Amino acid sequence: QVQLVESGGGLVQGGGSLTLSCSASGDYAIIDTMGWYRQAPGKQRELVANIGRAFFTTYADSVKGRFTISRDDYKRTAYLRMNSLKLEDTAVYYCAAGTMLRPFPYFWGQGTQVTVSS
Repeated sequence: QVQLVESGGGLVQGGGSLTLSCSASGDYAIIDTMGWYRQAPGKQRELVANIGRAFFTTYADSVKGRFTISRDDYKRTAYLRMNSLKLEDTAVYYCAAGTMLRPFPYFWGQGTQVTVSS
């Protein structure tokens, strides 16, 4: 099993930056893909970015060029660096992970709130 805990959310002005962290515990060695989803009020949860064990990344079109996902397997942590934040980035951000037997996204964190103000 894998447990995920997010941190780093908060309130930021438009145009500002935040970095989210996702710390994994449990059987980290089995994790293949890690990533971030977000859910804004009244909207469906959407994929923001993910990163495979070979560091191949994908991004939602809405965040390309502004967000960067990374992972540090030694620290068992994934990161989401968010620059040039917009009002529409306001959401609860969830860390997710998957394995070969339990494809991404299978494991979820509890979420962290990101609020962008004008």
